Amino acid sequence: MRLLLANPNTTQAVTDTIAATARATASPGTEIVPATARFGARIIGTRSEMAIAEHAALDVLAREAEGCNAAIIGASIDSGLRAAREMFPFPVLGLTESALHVACLSGARFGAITLSRRSAYPLREMIEGYGLATRCGGMRVVDCSPLDLMANPERVGDLVVAEAEHLVAVEMVDVVVLIGAVMAPMAARVQARLNVPVVEGVSAAVALAEALVRLRLPKPRAGGYASLPARETVGLDPALAARFSG
Repeated sequence: MRLLLANPNTTQAVTDTIAATARATASPGTEIVPATARFGARIIGTRSEMAIAEHAALDVLAREAEGCNAAIIGASIDSGLRAAREMFPFPVLGLTESALHVACLSGARFGAITLSRRSAYPLREMIEGYGLATRCGGMRVVDCSPLDLMANPERVGDLVVAEAEHLVAVEMVDVVVLIGAVMAPMAARVQARLNVPVVEGVSAAVALAEALVRLRLPKPRAGGYASLPARETVGLDPALAARFSG
């Protein structure tokens, strides 16, 4: 089994971080194929950068999908997830959607921790869009950058633990979800210090992708995720333009 791990951020260090966690989670015989976007933000954090990341995600998926059985979009905002599910014949998963659903299978109420106050606003909208607002017990922000986390994971780990303990004690959540691609190694770092399960998106997405590949569900032939009709396009990368050939 080959799983494409497509990072719509343009920072290679983020790709390397999530690829390491994905490989540690994957079953024997599963190959992780990491790929980084050609264009866009170094670290996606604003709505404008998120809009560009939608295109970047489809671009990298189209270029790297050959021979893969499923794909994972390696960004917390699940860039282009719905479009990718329409465009490709195999399962496509997002980090945050995967983590939230695994959390809902592990407890009644989850609490989310994210790194950026700016990105917390669209994150709340994502939770609502996935129909999980009633399962969300609260959201906390560790206000540091992904680069800060990679440079000083111990300090950020202490902050994550403090926010998680608040969610458990005050908001009465059963599961803590760490939101963000660079949070991938953090779950293992803080789990032993907390009394509830800690879920992050990369491990959740790898496990769910393997399961969906084994289920062999067919591509929808009707509805909103049926194959794309033929469309003429201008200026797209040839690999992406070919997806509109019908």
